[in-house]
Amino acid sequence: MRRDDVVRVSKRLSHVLRHRPDSIGVTLDEAGWVDAGVLLDALAAHGLPLTREDLDRVVAGNDKRRFAYDDGGTRIRASQGHSVPVALGYAPEPPPAVLFHGTPVRTLPAVLAEGLRPGRRHAVHLSPDEATARTVGERRGRAAVLRVDAAGLAATGAVFTRSANGVWLVDAVPPAFLTVLDG
Repeated sequence: MRRDDVVRVSKRLSHVLRHRPDSIGVTLDEAGWVDAGVLLDALAAHGLPLTREDLDRVVAGNDKRRFAYDDGGTRIRASQGHSVPVALGYAPEPPPAVLFHGTPVRTLPAVLAEGLRPGRRHAVHLSPDEATARTVGERRGRAAVLRVDAAGLAATGAVFTRSANGVWLVDAVPPAFLTVLDG
């Protein structure tokens, strides 16, 4: 499988496993899992024939670790970023003192006025380092990087979880906990 094929399949899997499982006729369980064989059959029926080895390559080769297999390796899900209802089951854990968020510069005035909200997703996604936040923010144009006072926010009772790929999740971040690093 060529690198551009891996990227193409990864994007399709993200769409299916995060937002539109119904687009290929699969159903996610309450935690976002689907049987890998069922997924492969459905993808093939919708014009994307893959082997289990192809799927393994996409999961292992995704530098952002967007996907995970269960412990038995029989089920697959997106690590986070869902717009469909799922309960990922990540345990609350204390965040590091500082986290980061990358956002397009054009959204900065709204973010500074209203804070970070999940939008169509279940949670706000925060990065453990500035470089990752910048990369995330640049996906949609020039990025602004925000420093998040995660310790201060946690002290107010906000609950943080960390996804399987290291992305920190929280319901919202009020403006008082944000500092613009650049943008």
